[in-house]
Amino acid sequence: MKILALETSCDDTSVSIVDEGTIVLSSVVSSQADLHSIYGGVVPEIAARAHIQNIIPALDRAFTESALTMAEIDCLAVTKGPGLIGSLIVGVNTARVLASLNKKRLIALHHTEGHIYANWLGKSSKTAPAFPLVCLTVSGGHSSLIYMKKHLCYEVIGETHDDSAGEAYDKVAKMLGLGYPGGPAISVQAQKGNDQAYSFPRIDLTKKPSRNSDGFMEKSLPSLDFSFSGLKTAVLRDVRKLEEKNQLNPGAICDLAASFQTCANEILVRNTIRAAKRYKVKTVLLSGGVAANKDLRQRLSSALEQIENIKFYYPEYQYCTDNAAMIGAAAYQHRLLNDFTEPKDLTPDSGLKLISAS
Repeated sequence: MKILALETSCDDTSVSIVDEGTIVLSSVVSSQADLHSIYGGVVPEIAARAHIQNIIPALDRAFTESALTMAEIDCLAVTKGPGLIGSLIVGVNTARVLASLNKKRLIALHHTEGHIYANWLGKSSKTAPAFPLVCLTVSGGHSSLIYMKKHLCYEVIGETHDDSAGEAYDKVAKMLGLGYPGGPAISVQAQKGNDQAYSFPRIDLTKKPSRNSDGFMEKSLPSLDFSFSGLKTAVLRDVRKLEEKNQLNPGAICDLAASFQTCANEILVRNTIRAAKRYKVKTVLLSGGVAANKDLRQRLSSALEQIENIKFYYPEYQYCTDNAAMIGAAAYQHRLLNDFTEPKDLTPDSGLKLISAS
């Protein structure tokens, strides 16, 4: 079952052809990082124009790499949302036209579904993640914990109350003059720094004990939600202090990067371990752009080794950031349920919510 997938939710134009939800026959990603780096973040209007320029060449390359023709494609898939509305429009309208002209069925997906199912790429039925599972999804737009009892059955059990982890990485990188995207830049500098040089807050949103109607103290369950705005503000405060003293030198930047990375990753790991224990899962998945962070992978892997009978999965590096192969992997599960959308009825949704399909 060969699926042609398109992903244009933010600033990467991507087209992929995926077979049986696991085998990547072609994967094309046209990055816009250079276009947005001078602004320190994604500019929506520039992103949309670049998608228009990149989408047809990306389609051509995907077919060339796979040595397939449109006639050999079983169905199409596209990210419906969430994301930047101008970017989503390009992918959705392209998919609608292709589906209509070629009389192909069309599957519309939530972007986060793709990140989750990136963990199935390259796996066989014997090596695929087992249910029930918890997936930690961390990127520029998302920081969430998702519980799944089976395929396409999603329950968001933890999410950010403010900045996402990826957004915090980008903003701290900008404070330190490290450029965009911030995640890789922070990671490089952190390797040269002392992660104990600065003490940043490990925000915990667990509610304080309170008295019930009978006058007894009750404890709340440890929170699975995230907050990174306080961490970001703490870094900014120390950066300004160093600037006032003219001490924001390369060494201090490395120490700040290392201390920030350790703090952010410890928060992510702490809540993921809480979720794994509470829901008694067989598997923990890591996904999203920040999943490429080696420090996060190592910390989460080490923490999970302390819990019996839990397997840990994360995607290959090229499938952590936005890509269409992950959309094709998720679309395969929808195809098994005959969960299609009529091309004429499909519209992009920048605020789309993650809803179970089964």
